[in-house]
Amino acid sequence: MIAMATKAQIKFTYEDYKSLPESETKRYELLEGELVMVPSPSWFHQSISRAIFRYLDRFVEDHALGGVWYAPLDVVLSDDYVVQPDILFISTARQSIIAKEEIRGAPDLVVEILSPSTAERDRTLKKKLYAKYGVQEYWLVDSEAQTVEVLTLGERGYERAGLYGKGETLESPLLPGLRIPLDEVF
Repeated sequence: MIAMATKAQIKFTYEDYKSLPESETKRYELLEGELVMVPSPSWFHQSISRAIFRYLDRFVEDHALGGVWYAPLDVVLSDDYVVQPDILFISTARQSIIAKEEIRGAPDLVVEILSPSTAERDRTLKKKLYAKYGVQEYWLVDSEAQTVEVLTLGERGYERAGLYGKGETLESPLLPGLRIPLDEVF
C-alpha cells in the first residue's frame, strides 16, 4: 500500500493578516481564513469609485448621517473574514465599530465595483458574507454593463431594490433622498 501525502490546509487569522509586510502595490483580503490577493483597480474602476464616493460622501455629510470611506481600509467581520470594500458607509449610530486601524463589524452600506478578477467573488461569496454579518444595503457596480444593482437585506438574505443603468438615477432605500445620476458615474 502506498501512502499518499496530503497538503495541510493553513488557515490564517486576523493577527496573521495584520503581520503581513505593508506594500503599496498589493492588497489582500482574508476569506475563510485564506489570504486572497486583490489586484490593483483600473483607472475606469477608480473613476467610477471617485464619482460614487463624491455623491455619497456629500449627501452623508450634508445630512450628518455618519461617515463614508474607501479602500484600502480593513473591515474585520470575524477572525476569518477581513474585506476591503471599494466604498463603505457607517451611520452615526454605529460609529462604535470604527477602531484605530480598522472597522470592526459590518458597515451599513457596502459598494463593490466589479472587475473581471473579482466579479464572481463579489456576486457570490461576498454577497453571502455581507448578508450573514448584517450589511443592510449592498451595491454591485458593473462597470462593463454600466449598471448598479441595489440590494437590501431581508429575512432571507438580499433582495433587489433596484437595477439602475446609464440615463437613470440611483436611489437608496437606506439613504432616502440620495440621488446619483449614473450618467455622471459611467
